[in-house]
Amino acid sequence: MNANHLNDAEKKKKSDKRKIIHIVLSALVILVMIRQFFMGNYTNVFTCILTILLFTIPTFVDHRLNIKMPILLEVIILFFIFAAEIMGEIQSFYTIIPLWDTILHTINGFIMASIGFAMIDILNQSPRIHITMSPWFVAFVTFCFSMTIGVLWEFFEYGMDRIFLTDMQKDWMVHDIASVLLNPSGLNDPITIKDVTRTVISGTIDGVPRDWVIDGSYLDVGLVDTMKDLIVNCIGAIVFSIFGFLYIKTRGKGRLVTSLIPKLKTREEIQETRLMLDSKKKKNGKNKKLSKKS
Repeated sequence: MNANHLNDAEKKKKSDKRKIIHIVLSALVILVMIRQFFMGNYTNVFTCILTILLFTIPTFVDHRLNIKMPILLEVIILFFIFAAEIMGEIQSFYTIIPLWDTILHTINGFIMASIGFAMIDILNQSPRIHITMSPWFVAFVTFCFSMTIGVLWEFFEYGMDRIFLTDMQKDWMVHDIASVLLNPSGLNDPITIKDVTRTVISGTIDGVPRDWVIDGSYLDVGLVDTMKDLIVNCIGAIVFSIFGFLYIKTRGKGRLVTSLIPKLKTREEIQETRLMLDSKKKKNGKNKKLSKKS
């Protein structure tokens, strides 16, 4: 068996793995969507539809943008989407498992850094762009790209909380607070309260006036969660930026890093993709004709 046959067999094996993972996760999402529909949770039904659409991003990048997505990175992205939308939002893992949100934001920082690195690395190797960037600069831009995405996501969460009262920026219980609003003199000198034992919130729930009592702490509305998310996003971004730096220095010798970085397809690979898509279109056309005849 020659090298071409081995490469074809390896490509088919990887393609089959992608399909199996994609089919299994999509089937799980559809089952959850059906269950949520019969339970009358139509917001969750929309979340399931959004999840299925997000699952198509790696395929779109591969087929339309001609960027080769490593299977490891694609699997991480698919499981990340499933963990965030289905397990986190619908199955309430964000509240059931305290570290769930932290883990996902760390992974998000890592994934966004890999995407940012791929964009810069592809430009760095392009003959059309006459700019040679140092490994340090690429790593820095990679970090900045990941943090920018993280900040934009926090803007989105804040907007959703303010407009739709979704509580995406989860509240935290804190025991010490310091605020200038508590200073009766109106000066910029914060009043510090430590060891908060009780907080009473008076308002209405479904139009009914009531008091909500929190024993042993004060309710922080989103600030701690936001800063925690940005810090762990920063950690994920730094880790991948280091990987990216080492990748450029050794130019792809590291197997782990290579399996996490998208690459621009060669002309031969682009041609293979086009032939595959044309073949699928022809098959779909034949199937439609057969179904009409029957």
